[in-house]
Amino acid sequence: MSTAERTLTGEYADLLQTLGKHRDFLRYTVRDLTDEQAARRTTASDLCLAGIIKHVALVERNWLNFIEGGASAMASGQGDVSVGDWLDGFRPMPGETLAGLLRQYDEVARRTDELVASRPDLDAAQPLPEAPWFEPGASWTVRRVLLHILAETAQHAGHADIIRESLDGGKTMG
Repeated sequence: MSTAERTLTGEYADLLQTLGKHRDFLRYTVRDLTDEQAARRTTASDLCLAGIIKHVALVERNWLNFIEGGASAMASGQGDVSVGDWLDGFRPMPGETLAGLLRQYDEVARRTDELVASRPDLDAAQPLPEAPWFEPGASWTVRRVLLHILAETAQHAGHADIIRESLDGGKTMG
């Protein structure tokens, strides 16, 4: 039976369904917005709704690369990108639209779901890249990476909800 035909149960289903729920919250938060609204900053931070979508997709893509190919497969230069380049991952660039960023996020989400469903063992681990924010010599399992993606998505869905409420009073929940 192919991965596409496999019915996920247990931990696999729980993790992917919970991640899917938080992705839906994030997508719902940007409903009915123009590109201009999605790029507007409404709080003291530099965050905007389009930038959050972009960031979450980039982070998820990097961690998928890690699952598939280890630390060397993650986006190069996590520790050596300039502050400007790093900040560009949080804001829409000229020519980027909310619809385009959402399509990219949907593609990454599909890839995550397929990759996780295809893994026979969530305990398979890879050494983490060397970085000051990781314990030296530590490894993460597929499960740990998925939990990190889930936490990142949930945290940013909360940020997005605050930004949306500040923008036009729209709320994701409540």
